[in-house]
Amino acid sequence: MPEGYAIQAIQAVLSGQRAYCKFLAANDTGLTGGHQAGIYISKPSIPILFDEPGIKGTNKEKWVKVKWQDGIETDTRFIYYGKGTRNEYRITNFGRGFPFLRPEYTGALFVFTKCDAEDYQAFVLNSEEDIDQFLDAFGISPTETNQLIDAGRVQEETQERIAIQEFIAGLTVDFPLSEEMSAAARDIQNRVYDHLEFIRTNPDRKIIDWTNTEYALFRAIEHARYGDAIARGFTSVDEFITMANMVLNRRKSRAGKSLEHHLSAIFDGNEIIYTAQAVTEGNKPDFIFPSQASYHDMTFPTERLISLAAKTTCKDRWRQVINEADRLRDRPKYLCTLQQGISPAQMDEMQSENVILVVPRQYITSYPADRQDRIWTLSKFVSYVREVEGL
Repeated sequence: MPEGYAIQAIQAVLSGQRAYCKFLAANDTGLTGGHQAGIYISKPSIPILFDEPGIKGTNKEKWVKVKWQDGIETDTRFIYYGKGTRNEYRITNFGRGFPFLRPEYTGALFVFTKCDAEDYQAFVLNSEEDIDQFLDAFGISPTETNQLIDAGRVQEETQERIAIQEFIAGLTVDFPLSEEMSAAARDIQNRVYDHLEFIRTNPDRKIIDWTNTEYALFRAIEHARYGDAIARGFTSVDEFITMANMVLNRRKSRAGKSLEHHLSAIFDGNEIIYTAQAVTEGNKPDFIFPSQASYHDMTFPTERLISLAAKTTCKDRWRQVINEADRLRDRPKYLCTLQQGISPAQMDEMQSENVILVVPRQYITSYPADRQDRIWTLSKFVSYVREVEGL
């Protein structure tokens, strides 16, 4: 779990029916010595407590269960004081020894979420870091508290950060397998940004979005696993080098497989038939369309076979593609990369070897202007494969 309780409070607000926050005042925490114990709730925020406002001249109450941070649970009362000169709403009855309404919590941010009619979650954020993180997540200024929270204002970046923390909290290993991490990144990105249709309508955008989210996820896991050790420092150069090598090797391993995993998801989403890591003549193209079996079936038309290599960067390694899939030596071989920019000389060499670059549309402008027309977008490649496969 990240430091403090802000992320948990944000999660509660996003999953609840209604939410409210306020800074605890002196008369909430008992600092004023008032006889009424409890947290005052402003009248515009009545829906967090009751379905209908109280009626002047009568008192009204309701009992609920509240789960607080650190596993504390209370049977708590909502009450409207309407008799006599009083006309106010409070949350009261927290039980003996309740820790969060002591004077030292004056000025803390109280976050209250309605889960259902009788169940609530509550947090008392008492550090500046937690308070700022919570308010920033919903775009709330300190002057906009003591009212209901518009959960729809939460920023997408915050939702992504929360989803990443949830994934890390659920891990049972230090680092998940690359395929699991890529799948988690896609799931998080799809849920938060809600553009699943881009798999078909804009795969160039989707492959970049997934890759960026996976990078953020990987960095967050790195911080969770190594952050404390790095902050403490190292007792020797050898200890530093050992950790540095471990981190760098894991990064290289992840990056090499990430693009393949995301491309597979693009192809699956477009109902394309393929074999990943197909064995041809001893080497393994990253993708053969429609299948490895078709490649080895000499009655299957060669013009309906397609090979695609996936290399995150390909400045020097693109030549490996030439020796993949001998049956296609007289046909174009496709190379998908996230490399931004290749020299004119290398692009000319690729053309002479019949290698066609496949690059997300957004990256094409980083290539030599007079050679950009040689490059295929991922969208164009997907459409081409679907056409060849008769989809």
